[in-house]
Formats: sequence, C-alpha cells, structure tokens
Amino acid sequence: MLVVMHAKATSSEVERVCEAIRAMGLAPHPMPGASRTAIGITGNRGTVESASLEALEGVIQVIPVTRPYKLVSREVKADDTLIQLPGGSSIGGEALCVMAGPCAVEGRQQALRIGRAVKAAGATVYRGGAFKPRTSPYAFQGLGREGLEILAEVRAETGLPIITEALDPAGLDLVESVADVIQIGARNMQNFSLLRRAGQARKPVMLKRGMSATLEELLMAAEYILGEGNYQVILCERGVRTFADHARNTLDLSLVPAVQRLSHLPIVVDPSHGTGRRNKVIPLARAAVAVGAHGVMVEVHDDPDRALCDGPQALPPEMFQDLMDQVRALAPIVGRRA
Repeated sequence: MLVVMHAKATSSEVERVCEAIRAMGLAPHPMPGASRTAIGITGNRGTVESASLEALEGVIQVIPVTRPYKLVSREVKADDTLIQLPGGSSIGGEALCVMAGPCAVEGRQQALRIGRAVKAAGATVYRGGAFKPRTSPYAFQGLGREGLEILAEVRAETGLPIITEALDPAGLDLVESVADVIQIGARNMQNFSLLRRAGQARKPVMLKRGMSATLEELLMAAEYILGEGNYQVILCERGVRTFADHARNTLDLSLVPAVQRLSHLPIVVDPSHGTGRRNKVIPLARAAVAVGAHGVMVEVHDDPDRALCDGPQALPPEMFQDLMDQVRALAPIVGRRA
C-alpha cells in the first residue's frame, strides 16, 4: 500500500500517519518527492484497512502497489533517487559518476599511485577490493583489514569517496566503518542476511546484478535493503552468464532503460566485469553512457599484466584517460555531464 500526502502536508502530519501505520503492526517508509511525500507500507500479509489512514490530516489517498517489489518501485516514488557522496559528488542525477581503481588493493604504494592517476583523469569515486570473493580458493583473496586502512589513506590523499565490497554480515561492520559506499557483489545478490544487514547500514549500498539474475530478482534483492530502512541503493549491471565465448560475460545494457522505467533507483554499469577483456571496456563504457546509465565502474591498474586480480580487464592509466575523454564528449548528448 501507498499513502499519498498533500503537497503542503507538514512533517508532523507525516509522522502522525507513520505512527498510525506502526500501530497497525506495519512498517512505514516515508519517501519525500519533488512535490509531495509518499509513505510506503510493508509488513502486511493482506489488505490494509485504508479508511482510517485516509481520514488523517494531510492524506490525499491510499492506493495499492501492484508490483511485487514496493519500495524500489516508481509507484511509491516517482522522482529519481539522488545519492549524495562526500566531497560533493553524487549518483543518480545529471552528473555522471565514474568509479575507478584496481580490482584488489595489493599494497599501499600501488593503491596510492592508481588513486592519483584516476583522480587526475576525472574519476569521482575510487574503487578497490579489500575482501575478494574468488572462484578459486587458492587465488588472492585481498588484504582484508589492511586493505581497508590503505583505502582510507587513498581517500585522505585524493579526496575521492571509497567503494569496496563486503562479503558477509560480520565483515560489513568493518567495511561500513571505512567505506563511503558499500558494495554487494554479484555472488551475494541473494545473500538475504547480508542484504538485511546492508539495509541497517547508514551508508549508500551498490548492489550488483547476479550472474543469472532477472530484472525482477535484482529489484526484489534491492527491496530487502530498502525494507530495513536504507533507501540509498545503487543498482549495477555487470554482465550475465550466457553461451557467448567472445567475452567473459554478456553485458546486458537493455537492463538500464528497463530499470529506469520501473524503479527510481540509480543504475551504473561495470564494463570491466561485463566483458573481461581490456579492448572491450572503452566501447561498452561509451555504450553505457549512451543508453542512459548514471555512471560506470572501471578497473584501472598501472601494471595490469602483473595484477593479482583480473588483470586482463584492467585499463592502464593512459587508456582510462582516453575513456574519460570519450565519456566527457558523449555525456552532454544524453543529458549528462562528466
């Protein structure tokens, strides 16, 4: 259900409606918009008695939400969600967000060198893995706590907000203490205990699409996070597994307009994981911008042939500069700026 408030409804009127919803044993989720506030209702197993809510001051109407996902739906919030990050950058508005950095933090000097390079080229967020989920148990798993400390140093020197991945609920506590954006990886898209813990965090969360996940499954996974009270969620298309063998994954750019039709959440594209091939990253980053994505996430390494993780898809700094030049030229055509 959705409670639509008058444009001039006061904050106290909104709170009284929320109190009435709680008294029913349900959870209210106020969603301020450009012209009015809507209050989503979750926790109901059947029809909500709407007459008592419609009688409250400031309420226009109570309407059902037809989608299986509620809080991520445009039925609940028609306006695009804009997520503000430290340092003045944002995700979800006109400004294109470019997340760049190594797949894994390998050491202090490496992380700082790459941080300086991507900052100079125009990146707005620094990406780097401290905890790495790997297919092989013998592959490099990341530096853990030391990696987070290094990421904090990169932020202090460059001023770039940090995004890094959390693998489990216990590890998310540690990641939350350092990261500006918490990443939930593709392998964990339906790790529901982790999603609920991310929903209790008070920092933005980027949720990557699972390797075989449908659009509805991605939105339902995001619903777990919003359902716990964290409305700062970014979706990420990073390629799905198909029969194709010319790339590591198949980057599904049709997901971008599909998400934007159904949901108010911002969506970014990861052409590095989406292709797994360095020579395909720049063309598909251009395509992601052209199709309307709110940002791109790109792996950058100053010595990719010796990278401990995903070297074949990492761009050296000079290629990343080329990507930024092309993105800057393309962005205004689709109403973005970079």
